[in-house]
Amino acid sequence: QSQLAESGGGLVQSGGTLTLSCAASGFTLSPYNIAWFRQAPGKEREGVSCIESSDGRTKYADSVQGRFTISRDNAKNTIYLQMASLKPEDTAVYYCAADSRPCKWWDDYGPRNSRSWGQGTQVTVSS
Repeated sequence: QSQLAESGGGLVQSGGTLTLSCAASGFTLSPYNIAWFRQAPGKEREGVSCIESSDGRTKYADSVQGRFTISRDNAKNTIYLQMASLKPEDTAVYYCAADSRPCKWWDDYGPRNSRSWGQGTQVTVSS
């Protein structure tokens, strides 16, 4: 069964760092564009970052630009999201998704229509 599994979430103080991992099983990530999303309580899901399969180009939401870094290790079939200078407003459940559509279409990614969608990992940033 193909699936994505996020890990690395937790509780961190404001200004701290965390690295999230998104590991694939049952299928190979390399042909897919991979995005990170997050959803805070009472808020809509938002795209955080995305990395293209073809050339490794990356995309970031304005709110995380310069603080978060997305990377992929195809040999490990894993995607990472390094988060630095964390703020309380970064608190959310973070999800990863694999999709064949380019990152510019990440607004159309979703649990029902993407190749795979993870279960999420909680990130809590205390002030």
